Amino acid sequence: MILRIHKEGHRILWVLSFALMIINLLVFYFFEAALPFSAIITGGLFLLVLQFFRNPIREVLTTDSNVIYAPADGKIVTIETTQETEYFKDKRLQVSIFMSPTNVHVNRNPISGTINYFKYHPGKYLVAWHPKSSSENERTTVVIDNGEDEILLRQIAGALAKRIVNYVEEGEEVEQGTDMGFIKFGSRVDLYLPLDAKIEVAMGQKVKGNRTIIARM
Repeated sequence: MILRIHKEGHRILWVLSFALMIINLLVFYFFEAALPFSAIITGGLFLLVLQFFRNPIREVLTTDSNVIYAPADGKIVTIETTQETEYFKDKRLQVSIFMSPTNVHVNRNPISGTINYFKYHPGKYLVAWHPKSSSENERTTVVIDNGEDEILLRQIAGALAKRIVNYVEEGEEVEQGTDMGFIKFGSRVDLYLPLDAKIEVAMGQKVKGNRTIIARM
């Protein structure tokens, strides 16, 4: 299988590879005996960063406007009824996916539809499981209308994630399963669904973007 690298990683990986090459050249010049150890450490660091930006090809199993696929890889850490205060301003079913540093960090559109709302919020970098991370951390809020109902998707940065990227615009038509963004070095994605949505995941379950069905409308 060919390893695809997400476009968000191209610049970082080129800069990192150049910096690590310079480090190894300096080690070779001043401490030649330590070169094997330096090569192992810098090579391991490069592979660690490389895996952050892997972008596997994953088509949705079946296109269905009433099926909500996982927008990210990770683990289900929240399933609860909560008050959504930014857009809906009423009670919704919240499902949260925690993305660890080893997960694929691509975020994908969970349903097809029209982007009715998009907003970027600068903020803090609290750990993703902090109770206030969803309201105080750097985040984006996206609302997708499938023609019958709306769902809200929120990308949330964490202690390691220092930049959220999102490619959608308000009024745009998006297709289920296509890339909608990227959180550099992971964190959390929250979904806010109608109260009558049928949840098909459980707490602690590991999910995959475009593969795991989170809920049905």
